[in-house]
Amino acid sequence: DQFTADGAYDGYPTYDAVLRHSANARVVIPPRSNAVERPNIQTSCQREDHIASMQADGRLKWQALTGYGKRALVETAMGRYKGVIGLRLHARSFLAQQTEAAIGVAILNRMLACGRPKSVRCQASTGATK
Repeated sequence: DQFTADGAYDGYPTYDAVLRHSANARVVIPPRSNAVERPNIQTSCQREDHIASMQADGRLKWQALTGYGKRALVETAMGRYKGVIGLRLHARSFLAQQTEAAIGVAILNRMLACGRPKSVRCQASTGATK
C-alpha cells in the first residue's frame, strides 16, 4: 500500500519504478529542500503533491500528514534487532529463516517487555505535605 524511503531516493525514477510495481501504491519520500514542481506536467504526480504540501504547510506538518515519522521507528527497531540478535540470518532454507526471524523477534519483544515499566495511575492527594 505504501512505499516509504528517505530523501536519497527522491526523484521521478523511484516514483515510476514503485508505481510500475504497484499502481495504487502511496509513495512517501521527502523531496529535497531545493525541489521544484515541473511546470509542464499534465497529470498530478505524488511528488508534485509532496512539494506543494511542504511549500504550503512546512516539512513537519507534511511528515505528520503522510506518516513519514514511522520510518524512524522501523529503522530503530531494525537496528535494535541487528544489535541484539545479529546482522544476518544463519539458516539456509527460507522456511528456517522465517522461523529464525520469528524466534529473534520473540526474544527481542520479551527483553523489551522486561525493561518496560508498569505504570499505575494514582489519585492526586488533596493536601500538600512537607
